[in-house]
Amino acid sequence: MKYKAVKIGLTSLVLAMTFGGLLYTTMAESTEYYKHVDEVMVQPDAWYGKKLQMHGFVVPNSIMKRKNALDYQFQVQSNGHIVNATYTGVVPDTFKSDSEVVLKGVLSAEGFKTQPNGVMAKCPSKYEAKPGGTTAPSGKY
Repeated sequence: MKYKAVKIGLTSLVLAMTFGGLLYTTMAESTEYYKHVDEVMVQPDAWYGKKLQMHGFVVPNSIMKRKNALDYQFQVQSNGHIVNATYTGVVPDTFKSDSEVVLKGVLSAEGFKTQPNGVMAKCPSKYEAKPGGTTAPSGKY
């Protein structure tokens, strides 16, 4: 009886360790941190090479587009901390100075390299209710 319990215990241990290892390796590859610019730029070298979603606001008049190309260089800031960012591709219509953005990419010593389709710009004034606005009409559909 004791031999059977040891076999079951060892089998359970091996299965649990295998499942844990598989879970760890799967999660480690797809881990992406969501941080604000000021959280990252306090100690930027700790974030080099890690996948990030970085939230901040485009610094006014910092957007530079290379002529006849879709290459952009700009700065993003949050609470006084600034990071230089680059992006190649089509930007959203709402991407402009002072717009709130979330960038997906990787931080390096040269700045934040945004991945393709990695710029999400928000325009809060476009979606906020107007003062004195009406509510949705009630009724049956």
